[in-house]
Amino acid sequence: MNPASAGFEGRGSIAPSAFRDALGSVCTPVAVVTSFLDGRPHGTTVSTFSTLSMSPPLVLTAVDAKSELLALLRDAGAYAINVLASGQQDLARTFARAGSDPFDGVSWTLEYGVPRLAGAASWVMCRLEDLLPGGDHLIAIGHVVHAEASDVEPLLYRGRSFGILASLPAS
Repeated sequence: MNPASAGFEGRGSIAPSAFRDALGSVCTPVAVVTSFLDGRPHGTTVSTFSTLSMSPPLVLTAVDAKSELLALLRDAGAYAINVLASGQQDLARTFARAGSDPFDGVSWTLEYGVPRLAGAASWVMCRLEDLLPGGDHLIAIGHVVHAEASDVEPLLYRGRSFGILASLPAS
């Protein structure tokens, strides 16, 4: 028996609530993925966004396989990741809701052919490089074409709450 797999009962053996609670204790940046197709903006809040590679510059984000944004990303081929700033939690909730137009009443501009949300902490414009299967999501790999950061604190999500990073005192 392989000691590394001792006690492992196979795929799907963890209770969904234990999985959700364990990963919910990890801070993640709050981001809205936006794209532009057929003369109008589209966007949704995502819970997974990360740097993948510096050379070439790649990022990844997970998009629900049932999301209508997924088809738009494929068709448009370009998208932006708007990392929200502290104080933009209402914007995160707006883009997380299905059914209504999340851009209604939201300040944004079209830059490099994709929507940029006003006041975001960081803005990363990508060309869709690949889509990979990942359970009930697809992992969108984006080749970064343009990126900008501001001096505002990014919005974080942990334990079903929004927050910001608090620096530890120097030791």
